[in-house]
Amino acid sequence: MSGLDGKGTGREGRVREGTGREGIGLDGTGLEGTGREDAGRAVGVAVGEARDAGKSSSAVRRAAADPVKGLLHRHRDLCERAVDPLEIAAGLEAHGVTDRTAARFRHRDVFSLAEEMYARVPRDRDTSASPEDAPTPGPRGPLTAGVVLALLPGALCAAAVIGLRLTEGRPRLIAAVVAILAVTLALGAALRRGPLSAATRTTSTWTCWLVGYALLGDGLLRTALSGGPDGLPDGGADGPWPVTVAPVLALALSYAPAAGCAHLFAAGARRKLTSSRGLADFSASVRPLLLGAFVLYMGTLAGLLAVTGAVLGEPAGHPQGLGLGALLLLARLLIVHGHAHAPMLVLTAAAAAEAAALATLFAGRLPGCGFLAAPVEALVAACGPAGVPTAACGIGALTLLIHACRRLTRASAHASTERTR
Repeated sequence: MSGLDGKGTGREGRVREGTGREGIGLDGTGLEGTGREDAGRAVGVAVGEARDAGKSSSAVRRAAADPVKGLLHRHRDLCERAVDPLEIAAGLEAHGVTDRTAARFRHRDVFSLAEEMYARVPRDRDTSASPEDAPTPGPRGPLTAGVVLALLPGALCAAAVIGLRLTEGRPRLIAAVVAILAVTLALGAALRRGPLSAATRTTSTWTCWLVGYALLGDGLLRTALSGGPDGLPDGGADGPWPVTVAPVLALALSYAPAAGCAHLFAAGARRKLTSSRGLADFSASVRPLLLGAFVLYMGTLAGLLAVTGAVLGEPAGHPQGLGLGALLLLARLLIVHGHAHAPMLVLTAAAAAEAAALATLFAGRLPGCGFLAAPVEALVAACGPAGVPTAACGIGALTLLIHACRRLTRASAHASTERTR
């Protein structure tokens, strides 16, 4: 028993020892496999992170090596629609990109940056027919039509003045109504094409008011100061409500010179786009063009005012005529080149000032309200009835001239003027 027990015990011990060694061996093998799996997983993660880091660093390197790519992606629509690099340069400037910004993209100015962006965008029209293959329409037809339309408002207004001078009574009233309709339609047709054409028509109401005041306002103001008016205007300069025809006729005749000055300014600015090498250089070269076109128109209008006043036997009305002409030209130039907000505000303010002058003059007749007419009476006493429109239109024209020198000397104001004409 003891032997058996001893043997059994020995076997059991050996079995237990073997089992123990086997168990230890299994445990050790399991721990070692787990460690290898963890190590492999860690190596895989490290390799993945290194790969991701390599990708990000390579992307950073690519972005650093090609800084224009991101800008090209943001303005891809502009680059695809552009017909030349100049339009891209104007669009970039409108989005706030300056020459200093272009330096961060390794270019000396916005024009150089726009040339690269234009060259890197594929276009379907690049494979279109060459300009030599395309038919070249004769320019004489459109040019002749534009000249005729530009001269039409002045010609019709001159015919209307002759008709008013040759008629009396009811025929004069009918002639005045027909003349107003004819000149308005001719002016609308002229403004729908040519260098003074624009899509917006938000200022037509105030323009009509200002021209109407030039025709009737001074006479009404003069008769109101003397206690009138005693009747409606009859189209004459010596009636109960005098009509001032010379400034309006001069303005109508000056439409053709205004269109010519606007064309010279737009064409000159477009040429400066091709020769300028920077936004500051472009602005400095375009500002004399704007001022030159403005001075040329003002000189022409002054001559027309003198001629019409002498022919019609009326005062030339240089102060109010020049102020109104300058205001209308600058407002139209700003609207044509995409800046309609400021002209609308200034024209509204000028028309409101003239209307307020007449309203306060009549309101001063009410008991105890004489103080309302005191400012207008003082202005008329110092400058005559022409002082009201001269002050209203002159201040507005000066405001728009300063605004135009800032806005119309930017490349973005001339991005598509040639293409849309």
